[in-house]
Amino acid sequence: MTQFKDAAIVLTGAAGGFGQQFTRKLLKAGGQLILADLDEASLRQNAEALQKDVKTGKILACLGIDLSQPSGSQALYDAVKALEIPVDILINNAGIGLYGRMDEVPSDKWERLMQVNLLAPMRLSTLFVADMIQRRQGHIVNISSLAGWIGIAGMAHYASSKFGLRGFSEGLFNEVKPYNVKVTAVYPYFSRTPLLQSDKYGSLAQETSGISEKDATDPERVIEAVVRAIAQDKLHVFPDTKAQIFHQLKRYFPPIVTWGVDYFKPKQPPKP
Repeated sequence: MTQFKDAAIVLTGAAGGFGQQFTRKLLKAGGQLILADLDEASLRQNAEALQKDVKTGKILACLGIDLSQPSGSQALYDAVKALEIPVDILINNAGIGLYGRMDEVPSDKWERLMQVNLLAPMRLSTLFVADMIQRRQGHIVNISSLAGWIGIAGMAHYASSKFGLRGFSEGLFNEVKPYNVKVTAVYPYFSRTPLLQSDKYGSLAQETSGISEKDATDPERVIEAVVRAIAQDKLHVFPDTKAQIFHQLKRYFPPIVTWGVDYFKPKQPPKP
């Protein structure tokens, strides 16, 4: 069982929708948090508000880090090492989205997405896991997506990053389990976070209006389930009902998913 009380926890994407929920729940569990996000000012503002509200844990540092740059992961690792606190848990939560037909999305946009969603978690895991292996203790958590199991139109790039993160997590799990290092990969359905407002490009963007708030899941309940699963050292986690249902369909009845993939397709906007 992974313990949160007094555990040193590095959390990326800490200012986002899932990130704020993670911060609150891990503070309540007594965690010692090192928070990272692109906008340090926004991160500090959110962190200070949460710390005033939750007294059981402690925020040790707020770090402004750009994980879309290859140097960002090393910068984060170096900043954490400078604190001279062994890291018990790394949560690779930072992620960005976009929507559009693959040939209509600017290459710099989808390449940035791959840096943040896939390459940064791989880099950070590589850096932090060496210390965990040496200590024979640690836990790496990668926030993938149901899109890591099912790719839909308009999300080829996003799905590629999340499929990749799923494969990396499973391979990492098998490599580090002899050293008592745990790995958890998480596959939520679309949730009510800023990711729903991701940039859209090209013809598909003109035809669709996006996932509705009503159809999306509650991020607080999602992260509650994720924290429980981390504590139980689960490898694959489907933290909401829709993710569980579609995963089972994809696993056992893939033709049904192929036939019913229109369920995922955003609704057509009303005609004027």
